[in-house]
Amino acid sequence: MSSFENLRIVDNFYQTSLFFPMPTVIISTLCDDGKTTLGPYSLVQPYYVAGKDFYAMLLSCRNSSNTAQNILKNGKVALNFIPDDPKYFKEAVKLSWPGDKPEDKMPNCQFKLENSLLQEETGEVRPQVLSDAIEVIECTWVRTLDGAENDQPGILTGYEPPYHDFNGITSKFGAHFILKIDKILMKKKYRDAIINGVRAKDFPSLPVDYGYRDSKNFWFHRKARLRAELLPVREASLESVRYAAERVDDKVKFTDGALKTVLNVPRVFLPLVLKGCVDWAKENNVDLITEEHMKIINDKRAKEKKEKDKK
Repeated sequence: MSSFENLRIVDNFYQTSLFFPMPTVIISTLCDDGKTTLGPYSLVQPYYVAGKDFYAMLLSCRNSSNTAQNILKNGKVALNFIPDDPKYFKEAVKLSWPGDKPEDKMPNCQFKLENSLLQEETGEVRPQVLSDAIEVIECTWVRTLDGAENDQPGILTGYEPPYHDFNGITSKFGAHFILKIDKILMKKKYRDAIINGVRAKDFPSLPVDYGYRDSKNFWFHRKARLRAELLPVREASLESVRYAAERVDDKVKFTDGALKTVLNVPRVFLPLVLKGCVDWAKENNVDLITEEHMKIINDKRAKEKKEKDKK
Protein backbone atom coordinates (compact mmCIF):
# COMPACT_ATOMS: atom_id res chain seq x y z
CA MET A 1 0.00 0.00 0.00
CA SER A 2 1.39 3.38 -0.99
CA SER A 3 2.52 5.79 1.71
CA PHE A 4 1.48 8.75 -0.50
CA GLU A 5 -1.78 10.57 -1.15
CA ASN A 6 -2.83 11.84 -4.57
CA LEU A 7 -3.03 15.62 -5.13
CA ARG A 8 -4.91 17.11 -8.07
CA ILE A 9 -2.77 18.84 -10.71
CA VAL A 10 -4.08 22.30 -11.58
CA ASP A 11 -2.84 25.47 -13.29
CA ASN A 12 0.38 26.84 -11.79
CA PHE A 13 0.90 23.42 -10.20
CA TYR A 14 4.33 24.42 -8.88
CA GLN A 15 2.56 26.99 -6.66
CA THR A 16 -0.74 25.27 -5.95
CA SER A 17 0.16 21.57 -5.76
CA LEU A 18 3.81 21.38 -4.67
CA PHE A 19 6.43 22.61 -2.24
CA PHE A 20 8.94 23.32 -4.99
CA PRO A 21 12.28 25.01 -4.15
CA MET A 22 13.26 27.66 -6.68
CA PRO A 23 15.54 30.71 -6.94
CA THR A 24 14.28 34.24 -6.43
CA VAL A 25 15.59 36.31 -9.34
CA ILE A 26 14.90 39.95 -10.20
CA ILE A 27 14.80 40.33 -13.99
CA SER A 28 15.60 43.69 -15.51
CA THR A 29 14.48 44.60 -19.04
CA LEU A 30 14.29 47.73 -21.19
CA CYS A 31 11.09 49.71 -21.73
CA ASP A 32 10.30 51.68 -24.88
CA ASP A 33 11.78 54.85 -23.37
CA GLY A 34 15.09 53.10 -22.62
CA LYS A 35 14.45 52.95 -18.88
CA THR A 36 14.86 49.76 -16.87
CA THR A 37 11.96 47.95 -15.27
CA LEU A 38 12.14 45.04 -12.81
CA GLY A 39 10.13 41.90 -12.22
CA PRO A 40 10.68 38.97 -9.81
CA TYR A 41 10.76 35.44 -11.24
CA SER A 42 11.45 31.91 -10.06
CA LEU A 43 10.94 29.86 -13.23
CA VAL A 44 14.51 30.47 -14.36
CA GLN A 45 17.05 27.70 -14.94
CA PRO A 46 20.15 26.73 -16.96
CA TYR A 47 19.29 25.44 -20.44
CA TYR A 48 22.35 24.99 -22.70
CA VAL A 49 25.20 24.01 -20.37
CA ALA A 50 27.72 22.30 -22.70
CA GLY A 51 28.32 21.15 -26.25
CA LYS A 52 26.74 24.17 -27.99
CA ASP A 53 28.15 27.34 -29.52
CA PHE A 54 26.83 29.31 -26.56
CA TYR A 55 25.48 28.88 -23.04
CA ALA A 56 21.88 29.74 -22.22
CA MET A 57 19.25 30.16 -19.52
CA LEU A 58 15.53 29.40 -19.84
CA LEU A 59 12.80 31.74 -18.58
CA SER A 60 9.13 30.78 -18.34
CA CYS A 61 6.64 33.61 -17.80
CA ARG A 62 3.27 35.12 -18.69
CA ASN A 63 3.41 36.47 -22.23
CA SER A 64 1.51 39.61 -21.21
CA SER A 65 3.99 40.59 -18.47
CA ASN A 66 6.17 43.66 -18.83
CA THR A 67 9.19 41.35 -18.88
CA ALA A 68 7.88 39.19 -21.73
CA GLN A 69 6.70 42.14 -23.80
CA ASN A 70 10.07 43.89 -23.44
CA ILE A 71 11.95 40.73 -24.40
CA LEU A 72 9.78 40.39 -27.49
CA LYS A 73 10.66 43.99 -28.39
CA ASN A 74 14.42 44.14 -27.84
CA GLY A 75 15.59 40.81 -26.43
CA LYS A 76 17.85 42.30 -23.73
CA VAL A 77 17.72 40.83 -20.23
CA ALA A 78 19.64 40.81 -16.95
CA LEU A 79 19.03 38.15 -14.28
CA ASN A 80 19.85 39.58 -10.84
CA PHE A 81 20.36 37.24 -7.87
CA ILE A 82 19.52 39.10 -4.66
CA PRO A 83 20.78 38.37 -1.10
CA ASP A 84 18.39 36.55 1.23
CA ASP A 85 17.88 39.57 3.46
CA PRO A 86 14.12 39.91 4.20
CA LYS A 87 14.13 43.54 3.03
CA TYR A 88 15.13 42.42 -0.47
CA PHE A 89 12.55 39.63 -0.59
CA LYS A 90 9.88 42.04 0.59
CA GLU A 91 10.82 44.39 -2.25
CA ALA A 92 10.66 41.49 -4.70
CA VAL A 93 7.12 40.66 -3.56
CA LYS A 94 6.11 44.33 -4.00
CA LEU A 95 7.21 44.14 -7.63
CA SER A 96 5.29 40.94 -8.34
CA TRP A 97 1.72 42.21 -8.74
CA PRO A 98 0.44 41.33 -12.24
CA GLY A 99 -0.61 44.28 -14.35
CA ASP A 100 1.42 46.97 -12.61
CA LYS A 101 3.01 49.24 -15.21
CA PRO A 102 6.69 50.24 -14.96
CA GLU A 103 5.82 53.91 -14.57
CA ASP A 104 3.68 53.03 -11.54
CA LYS A 105 5.97 50.61 -9.68
CA MET A 106 9.50 51.77 -10.50
CA PRO A 107 9.39 55.25 -8.82
CA ASN A 108 8.76 53.54 -5.47
CA CYS A 109 11.24 50.70 -6.04
CA GLN A 110 13.95 50.50 -3.36
CA PHE A 111 16.47 48.50 -5.41
CA LYS A 112 19.51 50.54 -6.47
CA LEU A 113 20.47 50.28 -10.13
CA GLU A 114 23.71 50.78 -12.05
CA ASN A 115 24.75 50.50 -15.69
CA SER A 116 25.56 47.04 -16.99
CA LEU A 117 29.13 46.03 -17.68
CA LEU A 118 28.17 45.21 -21.28
CA GLN A 119 26.86 48.73 -21.78
CA GLU A 120 30.06 50.22 -20.37
CA GLU A 121 32.19 48.04 -22.65
CA THR A 122 30.21 48.28 -25.90
CA GLY A 123 28.08 51.43 -25.61
CA GLU A 124 24.99 49.33 -26.40
CA VAL A 125 21.96 50.29 -24.33
CA ARG A 126 21.29 47.43 -21.92
CA PRO A 127 19.00 46.95 -18.91
CA GLN A 128 20.56 48.25 -15.73
CA VAL A 129 21.55 45.76 -13.04
CA LEU A 130 20.93 45.68 -9.28
CA SER A 131 23.83 47.19 -7.34
CA ASP A 132 22.98 44.99 -4.36
CA ALA A 133 22.87 41.76 -6.37
CA ILE A 134 25.38 39.06 -5.54
CA GLU A 135 25.64 37.95 -9.16
CA VAL A 136 24.08 38.94 -12.48
CA ILE A 137 23.69 37.09 -15.77
CA GLU A 138 23.44 39.44 -18.77
CA CYS A 139 21.58 37.76 -21.62
CA THR A 140 20.09 38.19 -25.08
CA TRP A 141 17.01 36.32 -26.28
CA VAL A 142 17.78 33.88 -29.12
CA ARG A 143 14.67 34.70 -31.11
CA THR A 144 15.63 32.58 -34.14
CA LEU A 145 15.18 29.27 -32.30
CA ASP A 146 11.89 27.41 -32.84
CA GLY A 147 10.83 29.98 -35.46
CA ALA A 148 10.08 32.63 -32.85
CA GLU A 149 11.64 35.53 -34.76
CA ASN A 150 8.22 36.69 -35.97
CA ASP A 151 6.58 36.80 -32.53
CA GLN A 152 5.34 40.32 -31.92
CA PRO A 153 4.61 42.27 -28.72
CA GLY A 154 1.42 44.17 -28.01
CA ILE A 155 -1.11 41.39 -27.35
CA LEU A 156 -2.04 41.49 -23.67
CA THR A 157 -5.30 39.52 -23.66
CA GLY A 158 -3.90 36.20 -24.89
CA TYR A 159 -2.14 35.06 -28.08
CA GLU A 160 -3.90 32.84 -30.60
CA PRO A 161 -2.26 29.72 -32.09
CA PRO A 162 -0.12 28.41 -33.67
CA TYR A 163 2.30 28.22 -30.73
CA HIS A 164 5.96 27.29 -30.51
CA ASP A 165 7.21 24.25 -28.65
CA PHE A 166 9.98 25.73 -26.51
CA ASN A 167 10.85 29.33 -27.44
CA GLY A 168 8.76 32.48 -27.81
CA ILE A 169 4.97 32.37 -27.47
CA THR A 170 4.23 28.80 -26.34
CA SER A 171 0.56 29.05 -25.26
CA LYS A 172 -2.35 31.49 -25.10
CA PHE A 173 -0.98 33.09 -21.94
CA GLY A 174 2.55 31.65 -21.70
CA ALA A 175 6.01 32.26 -23.10
CA HIS A 176 9.43 30.63 -22.88
CA PHE A 177 12.62 32.48 -23.69
CA ILE A 178 15.98 30.86 -24.38
CA LEU A 179 18.44 33.50 -23.21
CA LYS A 180 22.01 33.41 -24.51
CA ILE A 181 24.45 34.20 -21.71
CA ASP A 182 26.53 37.21 -22.73
CA LYS A 183 28.31 37.85 -19.44
CA ILE A 184 28.32 36.65 -15.83
CA LEU A 185 28.96 39.38 -13.26
CA MET A 186 29.81 38.62 -9.64
CA LYS A 187 30.84 40.61 -6.59
CA LYS A 188 34.58 40.28 -5.93
CA LYS A 189 34.25 38.28 -2.71
CA TYR A 190 32.39 35.45 -4.40
CA ARG A 191 34.36 35.58 -7.65
CA ASP A 192 37.57 35.18 -5.67
CA ALA A 193 36.08 32.20 -3.83
CA ILE A 194 35.28 30.39 -7.09
CA ILE A 195 38.74 31.06 -8.50
CA ASN A 196 40.70 30.27 -5.35
CA GLY A 197 38.60 27.43 -3.94
CA VAL A 198 35.17 27.56 -2.29
CA ARG A 199 34.68 26.74 1.39
CA ALA A 200 31.34 26.37 3.15
CA LYS A 201 31.54 29.90 4.53
CA ASP A 202 32.15 31.34 1.06
CA PHE A 203 28.72 30.47 -0.34
CA PRO A 204 26.50 33.53 -0.75
CA SER A 205 23.18 33.85 1.05
CA LEU A 206 20.53 33.44 -1.66
CA PRO A 207 16.80 33.14 -0.91
CA VAL A 208 14.93 29.98 -1.84
CA ASP A 209 11.33 30.58 -2.90
CA TYR A 210 9.28 27.52 -1.97
CA GLY A 211 6.87 27.76 -4.85
CA TYR A 212 3.71 27.14 -2.84
CA ARG A 213 1.75 30.29 -2.15
CA ASP A 214 -1.64 30.83 -0.64
CA SER A 215 -4.01 33.77 -1.13
CA LYS A 216 -2.07 35.85 1.38
CA ASN A 217 1.65 35.05 1.42
CA PHE A 218 4.75 34.22 -0.58
CA TRP A 219 7.04 31.89 1.33
CA PHE A 220 10.81 31.80 1.24
CA HIS A 221 13.52 30.00 3.15
CA ARG A 222 16.65 31.70 4.45
CA LYS A 223 19.96 29.98 3.87
CA ALA A 224 21.40 27.92 6.69
CA ARG A 225 25.08 27.00 6.87
CA LEU A 226 25.98 24.68 4.02
CA ARG A 227 27.27 21.18 4.66
CA ALA A 228 29.89 19.60 2.43
CA GLU A 229 29.54 15.97 1.39
CA LEU A 230 32.58 14.35 -0.22
CA LEU A 231 32.14 13.08 -3.76
CA PRO A 232 32.70 9.34 -4.19
CA VAL A 233 35.96 8.45 -5.90
CA ARG A 234 35.32 6.15 -8.85
CA GLU A 235 38.63 5.42 -10.46
CA ALA A 236 38.36 3.84 -13.88
CA SER A 237 40.64 0.96 -14.79
CA LEU A 238 43.66 1.68 -16.94
CA GLU A 239 42.33 -0.80 -19.49
CA SER A 240 39.02 1.05 -19.90
CA VAL A 241 40.76 4.42 -20.30
CA ARG A 242 43.18 2.93 -22.83
CA TYR A 243 40.22 1.50 -24.73
CA ALA A 244 38.67 4.98 -24.97
CA ALA A 245 42.01 6.62 -25.89
CA GLU A 246 42.67 4.21 -28.77
CA ARG A 247 39.41 5.28 -30.39
CA VAL A 248 40.01 9.03 -30.23
CA ASP A 249 42.61 9.13 -33.02
CA ASP A 250 44.37 6.59 -35.21
CA LYS A 251 47.75 8.34 -35.11
CA VAL A 252 48.18 10.07 -31.75
CA LYS A 253 48.69 7.61 -28.89
CA PHE A 254 49.07 7.80 -25.10
CA THR A 255 51.58 6.19 -22.75
CA ASP A 256 50.24 4.39 -19.67
CA GLY A 257 51.69 7.18 -17.54
CA ALA A 258 49.69 9.75 -19.45
CA LEU A 259 46.47 7.72 -19.16
CA LYS A 260 46.91 7.32 -15.41
CA THR A 261 46.56 11.12 -15.04
CA VAL A 262 42.93 10.94 -16.25
CA LEU A 263 41.75 7.88 -14.32
CA ASN A 264 39.54 10.03 -12.10
CA VAL A 265 37.82 11.88 -14.96
CA PRO A 266 34.10 10.92 -15.01
CA ARG A 267 33.45 8.56 -17.91
CA VAL A 268 30.94 10.91 -19.53
CA PHE A 269 33.65 13.61 -19.87
CA LEU A 270 36.57 11.31 -20.76
CA PRO A 271 36.20 11.41 -24.60
CA LEU A 272 36.13 15.22 -24.52
CA VAL A 273 39.26 15.38 -22.33
CA LEU A 274 41.13 12.89 -24.51
CA LYS A 275 40.15 14.72 -27.69
CA GLY A 276 41.49 17.96 -26.22
CA CYS A 277 44.80 16.22 -25.54
CA VAL A 278 44.92 14.91 -29.11
CA ASP A 279 44.21 18.38 -30.51
CA TRP A 280 47.12 19.77 -28.46
CA ALA A 281 49.39 16.96 -29.68
CA LYS A 282 48.61 17.66 -33.33
CA GLU A 283 49.23 21.38 -32.85
CA ASN A 284 52.64 20.56 -31.35
CA ASN A 285 53.61 17.69 -33.70
CA VAL A 286 53.45 15.08 -30.95
CA ASP A 287 52.60 11.47 -31.88
CA LEU A 288 52.95 9.92 -28.41
CA ILE A 289 51.50 11.81 -25.43
CA THR A 290 53.47 11.21 -22.23
CA GLU A 291 52.87 12.08 -18.60
CA GLU A 292 55.08 15.17 -19.05
CA HIS A 293 52.92 16.27 -21.98
CA MET A 294 49.81 15.88 -19.81
CA LYS A 295 51.33 18.24 -17.25
CA ILE A 296 51.90 20.82 -19.99
CA ILE A 297 48.32 20.40 -21.23
CA ASN A 298 46.90 20.75 -17.73
CA ASP A 299 49.00 23.87 -17.07
CA LYS A 300 47.75 25.34 -20.34
CA ARG A 301 44.13 24.64 -19.39
CA ALA A 302 44.59 26.17 -15.95
CA LYS A 303 46.15 29.30 -17.47
CA GLU A 304 43.34 29.65 -20.02
CA LYS A 305 40.70 29.25 -17.30
CA LYS A 306 42.39 31.88 -15.15
CA GLU A 307 42.54 34.35 -18.07
CA LYS A 308 38.90 33.64 -18.92
CA ASP A 309 37.84 34.24 -15.32
CA LYS A 310 39.53 37.66 -15.41
CA LYS A 311 37.33 38.79 -18.31
